[in-house]
Amino acid sequence: MAERGHADGTVGKALDVLEAVAAYGRPVRFTELLDRSSYPKATLYRLLQTLVSQEMVAHDEEAGTYAVGLRLVRLAHAAWAQSSLAPIARPHVDELAAMTGETVHLAQLDGGQVLYVDKRNARNPVEMFSQAGKVGPAYCTGVGKAILAYLPPDALRDALARQSFLRHTPNTITTVEALMDELARIRAAGHAFDREEHEPGIICCAVPILGRSGRPLGALSLTSTTARSSLSQLEAQADLLKQVAGRIATEAESWRFPEIVEG
Repeated sequence: MAERGHADGTVGKALDVLEAVAAYGRPVRFTELLDRSSYPKATLYRLLQTLVSQEMVAHDEEAGTYAVGLRLVRLAHAAWAQSSLAPIARPHVDELAAMTGETVHLAQLDGGQVLYVDKRNARNPVEMFSQAGKVGPAYCTGVGKAILAYLPPDALRDALARQSFLRHTPNTITTVEALMDELARIRAAGHAFDREEHEPGIICCAVPILGRSGRPLGALSLTSTTARSSLSQLEAQADLLKQVAGRIATEAESWRFPEIVEG
């Protein structure tokens, strides 16, 4: 369990615990939480009780488990509607998926990582890591690199410091220097690739969704497999991707969608 809450008092600690409960994706026992917690047993129990009383966490006394509470679900839904590109972009994502027949991803940057906020499967779906609501690495995904390439210098430095640079495949970029070279190429071309960098056999072409000031609001991608497509075939759709991304950006800003603030 992260220790970010230590500097933020009780609220920060409670959010740490809430995030730990949510991370399991299933009801979790107190002993499981305690095994991964940096907090003493009594502190962890007290924080859980506070979260339960506020309906942010639900406690099943019979099963002895904790799970995300309905109040948090309501807040998450409101945040999704107000701060996510997904509701605004939905018709454009639908149209793009219908036109291309490929998997479409819509993503934003969250704490230096990629948050997939929407996805449409290809006509012939392929199993892959990405799902709406999932977080992935920015340095080795098309949408992640498309966003990183257009961040202002301070925000980019912060985002780069948050990358793990683990080697997921033989094609994964594993150094800041190599990634910076890649980001320069992306800015020159206006689009990014995933060259089987995160998952073997999975490729994509991605473009940033840029606000009027040039800062990225998110990214949009077409994803396929090496078995049925190629990077050149996906790149042929780059202009279409840019047109759709532009329409999403225009609508997002008309609703005063907040630009990314990294830090």
